Amino acid sequence: MTITVRLDRFALRARPYDHPDSSLLVRALFDDQVERYGYADPFEADAAYYAPPDGLFLVGYHDEVPVTCGGYRPFSGRPGTVEIKKMYTVPHLRGLGLGERIITALERRAMLNGVQGSILETGIRNTAALALYTRMGYQPTERYVDNRDPAINRAFIKDLTRCPAPP
Repeated sequence: MTITVRLDRFALRARPYDHPDSSLLVRALFDDQVERYGYADPFEADAAYYAPPDGLFLVGYHDEVPVTCGGYRPFSGRPGTVEIKKMYTVPHLRGLGLGERIITALERRAMLNGVQGSILETGIRNTAALALYTRMGYQPTERYVDNRDPAINRAFIKDLTRCPAPP
């Protein structure tokens, strides 16, 4: 069965991290990670981390149904860098470019706010995320979270100053 996402019925909206639609998707991400790895970071987080002007959380809607999300927050390890977090797309819509749309929107907004780089992480078993981040120009970097399993965790970084200026 082929699923088509009509882009004229897809919209990205900034939402607070604790908005019900954000919470629904972040909880689904948590469940996905527990199933994939046996554990996951807590889905609870201080919504202020993702609040503008320093942070941002986006929810993607198809036909007004929340189907994808992602956000960024300031990364304390490197001034001028944000950490992209909580990237998730519902399983039946994966592989249709929604993750790319989220990352592109996050990067553009970050660049408009003077951010120069972004950093993110994923697990080795999430081959779709690994492929997406590589395709989007992210380069492998050293682990930046101490309590991560080095056999599983993969970290990536991107110099946003080398990206085209946002429209």
